[in-house]
Amino acid sequence: MSKALDETTAQAQPVTGVEKTVLGQCSTQTKDDEAAVSSFSQPVCLDMVISPKKKVNRKWKRSARDITHAQIPGKVLSPIRQVLAVGKIGKKVFSNTRSQQEEETSKKSKNRNQIIKMARYDRAITVFSPDGHLFQVEYALEAVRKGNAAVGVRGSDIVVLGVEKKSTAKLQDSRMVRKIVSLDDHVALACAGLKADARVLINRARIECQSHRLTVEDPVTVEYITRYIAGLQQKYTQSGGVRPFGLSTLIVGFDPYTGTPSLYQTDPSGTFSAWKANATGRNSNSIREFLEKNYKETSGQETVKLAIRALLEVVESGGKNIEVAVMTKEDGLKQLEEAEIDAIVTEIEAEKAAAEAAKKGPPKET
Repeated sequence: MSKALDETTAQAQPVTGVEKTVLGQCSTQTKDDEAAVSSFSQPVCLDMVISPKKKVNRKWKRSARDITHAQIPGKVLSPIRQVLAVGKIGKKVFSNTRSQQEEETSKKSKNRNQIIKMARYDRAITVFSPDGHLFQVEYALEAVRKGNAAVGVRGSDIVVLGVEKKSTAKLQDSRMVRKIVSLDDHVALACAGLKADARVLINRARIECQSHRLTVEDPVTVEYITRYIAGLQQKYTQSGGVRPFGLSTLIVGFDPYTGTPSLYQTDPSGTFSAWKANATGRNSNSIREFLEKNYKETSGQETVKLAIRALLEVVESGGKNIEVAVMTKEDGLKQLEEAEIDAIVTEIEAEKAAAEAAKKGPPKET
């Protein structure tokens, strides 16, 4: 009866050349199907079963008997049915691998599209990214973070600006390298970032101060000139064919009507804000944390000491690489000489040594 069933199956489904090859590897079919299956031990590649022209990865190659018994446990099939079963399993495995490859390809294409989109938004200053960023403005902020450190401290009757000064060449005139400049008799500015951009912005601000004095016959307030500088910086983030100013400014001064000291900060995006003490440029976060812990409403020399102590947190070579300017209501802006800065630095170091000795306490008596 088994032999008749096999003959019926063979008539219903004609045997192809591939199946003849597989059947040729088997011994003559007997009444016992299990004996025929045991003789079918030669490994058969799935690509032979699916299509002679297609090739599948070697890790999917198995013997026909192992696949058949793993898929249909407890049943012994004739060689022809084994071929058909192997074909179905091979098609399923091939479809699974194909779907995995399609998923990996889609992921790679998504990542590539994201990079391309970022590159597009990166080149245009007036176009927002889908995340709501203007990448050119963020790059300008990065230029500020790589610039020299600058700190400003406001006291009750004094305003102090301090900047980190790079060492100059022996033949270079150090007086030409200034990062603290005067905009008017009662307004000064310190910057961190690109020097060339700072020169252009400072000249525009000085012209505005003189134009205001000529038109209104009154000096500008610190808030007014800060608004003007911030508006100019913001204008260069909204127009095509230009780039943002790569600098952040600290603007200090005294109000010409009330006489109160002020300290403002602007950044490349065009925002500005008032501060009691603040820092910008390289390692500005460390300086700002120091100021938050040690700031008190001081006056005179104590305010100068606080500004220098904050700069010494990031400047290693002491007073040689520090530039400090002091502004008062009576005298205006005054640049401190290198000898004066060294004297203050020595005094600060002596105070630190005394504080450390006090923490250790007196020596124990033996």
